[in-house]
Amino acid sequence: MTDQKKGMLWIVVATFFFSLMGSFVKLGANHFSSIELVFYRSFISLLFLLIYIVASQKEIKTPHLRKQIDRGVVGFLSLAFFFYAIAHLNLGSAMTLNYTSPIFLGFFLPFISHQKIKKSIFLCTIIGFIGALLILDPHGEWQSWFAGLVGLVSGIGAALAYIHVIQLGKLNEPDWRTVFYFTLVSTIASGLWIGFTHHQKITINDIWILIPLGLSATIAQIAMTRAYRLGNTLTIGALSYLTIVFSSLISLMYFNETMRMEDIIGALMIILSGAIASNISLKSSVN
Repeated sequence: MTDQKKGMLWIVVATFFFSLMGSFVKLGANHFSSIELVFYRSFISLLFLLIYIVASQKEIKTPHLRKQIDRGVVGFLSLAFFFYAIAHLNLGSAMTLNYTSPIFLGFFLPFISHQKIKKSIFLCTIIGFIGALLILDPHGEWQSWFAGLVGLVSGIGAALAYIHVIQLGKLNEPDWRTVFYFTLVSTIASGLWIGFTHHQKITINDIWILIPLGLSATIAQIAMTRAYRLGNTLTIGALSYLTIVFSSLISLMYFNETMRMEDIIGALMIILSGAIASNISLKSSVN
């Protein structure tokens, strides 16, 4: 099997487990707050990563600690917003709004690299934003409207986090170390947050939600990293939108949630504009 085919296989695995992670977040939201779920997701992932690091005798110390912390903080906030959106929206819609990140990435990159923004990127941003508005449903209830905005902000945060990842990659920071510091910062930040607020006690039944939540997130992260390392970036980026498909199917089959025609049209607009923006962004650089 060629590296390209391996990369494609790994991204399918990643999208499936990202969808599973979202479903466990939705299940856990019946008992826990979004910040609590971020903590358990991050803490369990951190444990698995530490086992990998110790077993592989990896070096945790980084010469770019400040940049790793910055990436961790941005990633933590984006994750918290994302989990809130999942808890209060249709799973497929929440995933779609988070996947506006390639559109915002294409919009931000020219400013970061001191280039003029291309008309094509600007057009992609407008199309993606219109798609997001269709999902947000301006005529819906205030709670769903607010949750939709939070989901959209999570997409912006994910784009900013990815810019940090690109910069760290140019500094030759290994992917596993960046993921480690992201989970470490998220664990500490969410742990401090819930430490000063009311939080729910864990029951035996919760274990069967929290452990799969952290495990699926870890598998998805590792699989995605391998996919981008082995496969063509554009192909992998396009296939990453399978997360929306898997999430919509899980939403329908398990949670009995249906997507409105506006949601489907909005999702297609976001996928199309995101794929085009990703292709254009490959030609941009981050200093």
